[in-house]
Amino acid sequence: MTVPPAPVVFSKGHGTGNDFVILPDPQAALDLSAAQVAALCDRHFGIGADGVLRVVPTRAVPEVQDQADVADWFMDYRNADGSLAEMCGNGARVFARYLVQNEMAAPGRITFATRAGTLWADVPITGEVSVGMGTPASAGLQAVAVSVPGLEAEGVAVHFPNPHVVIPVADIDQAGELRESPQLAEPELLPEGTNFEFVQVLSPGHVRIRIHERGVGETLACGTGACAVAWLHVQQMELGPQPNVRVDLPGGVVTVSQLQSGEWVLTGPAELVATGVLEQGWWHAA
Repeated sequence: MTVPPAPVVFSKGHGTGNDFVILPDPQAALDLSAAQVAALCDRHFGIGADGVLRVVPTRAVPEVQDQADVADWFMDYRNADGSLAEMCGNGARVFARYLVQNEMAAPGRITFATRAGTLWADVPITGEVSVGMGTPASAGLQAVAVSVPGLEAEGVAVHFPNPHVVIPVADIDQAGELRESPQLAEPELLPEGTNFEFVQVLSPGHVRIRIHERGVGETLACGTGACAVAWLHVQQMELGPQPNVRVDLPGGVVTVSQLQSGEWVLTGPAELVATGVLEQGWWHAA
């Protein structure tokens, strides 16, 4: 007798409008292809999302098995086009909320594995989630020339840990429609692609940004981008020790702060909005 395939369940969540399809995979049985991820994230023919979060035991994934002693679960994050990413700050908050809400971790301080290393999160039963984001992987202020239709500007490359180019502007509307990725004058400087953040300073410790994310397009929020922007803002404004930076995103507000240890922390909302089961025929055809 042929045993029918197990149903593929999913949840949908977002952090300040940066939305994700969450796939629980406790048996490490899902072998996700880029095409399947892109199909899930398609906003017309799929569920629609900026990315996919697979929830899988750390010990079952060779590339992160070295984190299994301190982190039970691995956040396998994929961009909307199916490409892999080192980490995602908003996704990390949603991932942590998912673990607690589904009783896979207790409320409070939890840890989980990512391709950028082990992260911690503070997850209350309700309310905002904080995630430890570490420090910039490269703190050198590398200037890069960037252009969008109607604007040529100079940005700064910051890895936190994903690659970002932070571009100061008088008004974020100068970024234009952002239907296509901004162009680097020297793309060989960032050969694996980059995210772009256009930043308007409202006051010391308060900025407003728009984001074009590699593999996704313009998004309502980017957690690692908010951290890269806040870190650079603190350097440029000389805000002093243990600063707090409010970052206004199209999808809401997050706070980026620095601990006495030097680590940066991202705090903001994380909400689960739906659960369901994928249609087997659609999933296998994806």
